[in-house]
Amino acid sequence: MPLLNWLAKCTDERPDAVRVGEHGLSWVELRRAAAAVADDVRGASRVAVPATASLQTVVGVVGGLLAGAAVVPVPPDAGPRERDHILRDCDADVLLAPPDAPAVEGPSPPVVPVDLVRRSDRRHPEPDPAGTALILYTSGTTGAPKGAVLSRRAVAACLDGLADAWAWTPDDLLAHGLPLFHVHGLVLGVLGPLRVGSRLRHVGRPHPERYAAAGGSLYFGVPTVWSRVAAQPAAARALRGARLLVSGSAALPEPVFTALTGLTGHRPVERYGMTETLITVSARADGPRRRGTVGVPLPGVSTRVVDERGTPLPADGTAMGELHVRGDTLFDGYLNRPDADTAARTDDGWFRTGDIATVDPDGAHRIVGRAATDLIKSGGYRIGAGEVEDTLLAHPGVREAAVVGTPHPDLGQQVTAYVVGDGVAEAELIDFVARHLSAHKRPRQVRLVDALPRNAMGKVQKNRLTEV
Repeated sequence: MPLLNWLAKCTDERPDAVRVGEHGLSWVELRRAAAAVADDVRGASRVAVPATASLQTVVGVVGGLLAGAAVVPVPPDAGPRERDHILRDCDADVLLAPPDAPAVEGPSPPVVPVDLVRRSDRRHPEPDPAGTALILYTSGTTGAPKGAVLSRRAVAACLDGLADAWAWTPDDLLAHGLPLFHVHGLVLGVLGPLRVGSRLRHVGRPHPERYAAAGGSLYFGVPTVWSRVAAQPAAARALRGARLLVSGSAALPEPVFTALTGLTGHRPVERYGMTETLITVSARADGPRRRGTVGVPLPGVSTRVVDERGTPLPADGTAMGELHVRGDTLFDGYLNRPDADTAARTDDGWFRTGDIATVDPDGAHRIVGRAATDLIKSGGYRIGAGEVEDTLLAHPGVREAAVVGTPHPDLGQQVTAYVVGDGVAEAELIDFVARHLSAHKRPRQVRLVDALPRNAMGKVQKNRLTEV
């Protein structure tokens, strides 16, 4: 089956099957516009695409895939150093850009324009499923971003698994406003509709009023988006006609989950994945949706939780360890980084996610946080930062919270909280946590700040908290 199965076979010429902002195309016109791009880049091994929230990005990405090239999305807000690193590291043959795009500064591959007016009826042969579909760059805590090589087969397996989990069909209208250079916005949010056949409305910037006006049956968002929607009750109530609300990229805070449920009538679906693994675990449309859990493994995916020695832990809902995954959705490796690839995999073939998790007896997974920042070892106790963050967020005066372990001369690490709040005091918040959780989980220090540092997907950048 072709990766973009629906797009390959659809004969529907009704307008606006895919709309980004103010511009839309029918399925047939999208295929013909992308085929014109594929004609231009045929024979290219790697194609870079500045991934703005635009129809040109969709056409460029699809054109590269139709031509059998590996597509490399470049974040539009990347600084010169990051952009140059990506283009050099991936060794792109061409750079796709709109005809009126400003000249590229610094070293760049040849620029091929993406003209939305051009059309082609050439049918390009479907590439080998084992071939590379995407190279997505992901940043760690140190060093330059690494390129995760994702095969066409892995992308297809991920989308088919989610179509099954979410009962995602051509009858759906997917609405979202996520960036088009990440798994959530690009793989799920663009390639998903082109494989499944649901129409797509990308609303540009994900403002609550734009979500409310989109008329979707299926909505994608990250916690920051859903928090803003919940803060505007009229916009949230407009989503009552939807079928499913999906949240990902970070844990959805309990107050936001509760508010959305009350205002929209929907318990949001949470899911889990990484650039290197795509989506591996998700709550199902026909299954339980419990706040704080991200569901069960998708078809073809296996998971395990292990301790520091690599010994598997029981699925009892309390044993906490690193989550390992393997299966059909995993990447092929890091581009030009065999050392990093080796370090990320176990000898028996599992991928080390670096995330700390527990698994309930019914198989539901809970992501506690990152091993490096969210598992706090204090005085012999293992404390999950997420549990403390959720408790702080339950305080009416707390708007945002991030918890990390910081050095302590006696305990090894202490629980330290960074809080954005209204009229709250450090002692009050420490006492609040101590009354709701075990005393050893209370913050030893609460730092009141104006804002938390976040990346483009709304995730808190905990390695930058000391800067605020």
